[in-house]
Amino acid sequence: MTAAPPLLQVQGLSVRYGSVLALDGLDLEVHAGELVALLGSNGAGKSTTLRAISRLVPASAGGLFWGGRPLLPLRTEQTVKLGISHCPEGRRVLARQTVAVNLELGAWLRHDRAGVNDDLERCYSLFPRLAERRRQLAGNLSGGEQQMLAIARSLMARPTLLLLDEPSLGLAPRLVEEVMGTLADLHRNGQTLLLVEQNAEAALAIADRGLVLEAGRVVLRGSAAELRQNSGLRASYLGG
Repeated sequence: MTAAPPLLQVQGLSVRYGSVLALDGLDLEVHAGELVALLGSNGAGKSTTLRAISRLVPASAGGLFWGGRPLLPLRTEQTVKLGISHCPEGRRVLARQTVAVNLELGAWLRHDRAGVNDDLERCYSLFPRLAERRRQLAGNLSGGEQQMLAIARSLMARPTLLLLDEPSLGLAPRLVEEVMGTLADLHRNGQTLLLVEQNAEAALAIADRGLVLEAGRVVLRGSAAELRQNSGLRASYLGG
C-alpha cells in the first residue's frame, strides 16, 4: 500500500527580498495531525517560511505541495479555501471592530452559516475571556487577549493546517503557558499545526517534531524530545 503524501511538503524552497536570500533551499514536511515547531533567532527565515506557504511572498526557487498538489501557482485566498490558515506575528486584530466582528471576518470565505455559528461557540469555549468580551472593541483588549483573538480568528476558517507565527511574543509567562496549553489541546483534538517560535522551550514542550533555522537553512531537525536534549540547541535557545 502506498503511503499518503505529507499534508504539506516544502522542497528546496528559496525566497529573496531583493538581493537578500531569506530562505535557501528549505525542505520541510508536515503530516496530518502533527504539531511541528520551527525554531530560530530573528532573521532566520521562520516568518518568511509561513508567508511563502500562505502565498504572501513569492518563491524564487523550489516547490510547495498540498497533499501532492502544487501551491506555488495559487493566491492567498485560494490557499485558505484549501484549508491553510495563517495567524501572523503581531496579532493584527482590527482594533476598531468588536471581538465578535473580528471572529466573523475569520470566516469570510465560508458560506455555511450554521457551521460558522458552531465555530464561534467553539472559539468562545477555547478562550472564555473572548466570550466575556465579545462586544468590546479589539483595541481595548490586553495583549494576551488580542493574541487569543488572533488565534481564534484563524480557527474560524476551519483550517486543516494552522500556521502560527510567534504566538507567545510579548506575553507574560502565565499567558504564554495559557496560550501554549490551548495549542496543545487543539493538537490533541487532531488539529495540524506549524508553529514558529523563538520560545523554543515552550514550543518543544507541546510539539511532535522541530526544525531549527539559521540564515534561511535548516541546521537541525528531530523529534521534540531529541531537540530538547541537544546540547547545541540548549546552549543557543534553551539556556544551559
